Amino acid sequence: MIGVTELRSGIVFEDTQGLWVVISYKHVKMGRGSATIRVKVRNLKNGSIIDKTFNSGQRVENVGLSKRKGQYLYMSGDQLIFMDPGSFEQFSLNRTVLAGKENYLQENETYDLTTTDNQVLGVELPNLIVVRVKDTDPGVKGDTVSNVYKDATVENGAKIKVPLFINVGDKIKVDTRINTYVERVK
Repeated sequence: MIGVTELRSGIVFEDTQGLWVVISYKHVKMGRGSATIRVKVRNLKNGSIIDKTFNSGQRVENVGLSKRKGQYLYMSGDQLIFMDPGSFEQFSLNRTVLAGKENYLQENETYDLTTTDNQVLGVELPNLIVVRVKDTDPGVKGDTVSNVYKDATVENGAKIKVPLFINVGDKIKVDTRINTYVERVK
């Protein structure tokens, strides 16, 4: 058990409603009353995000997490199909676990999977990946007074903002944590 004052972003805990990962933490003290802890959490089973409020003395069950490798094979409807590279056993994971970042998975790549009690809770994507621009509008000459961005679609289907000098076919580096352009790769 851990005190709710020890909750921080990324910590996984369990309560009567399920398994949760902390997205944001806020300690609130108002006037004479006792302090409250407000956390924004994501349910690891279905991906829903809610706000929870605790009194400062409450405790929650800490969940022990472990890592294992998994090779991404393909997507079938709302299920992501992975394979254990050691036993060749296939298993599926709901795409809501990745919270909209499932487009960054590349087929036949191996990823670190976060697990508890042989249940996969999440996939750790690399922070930076290199992708090719599939579709974007041409840059308009004269729009260079400040940093101007245009919409682009990359080969995995993700839509991001890129500078005007990026053209179709260019390779770019993308930060998967915040879905933004980092630099052009030669």
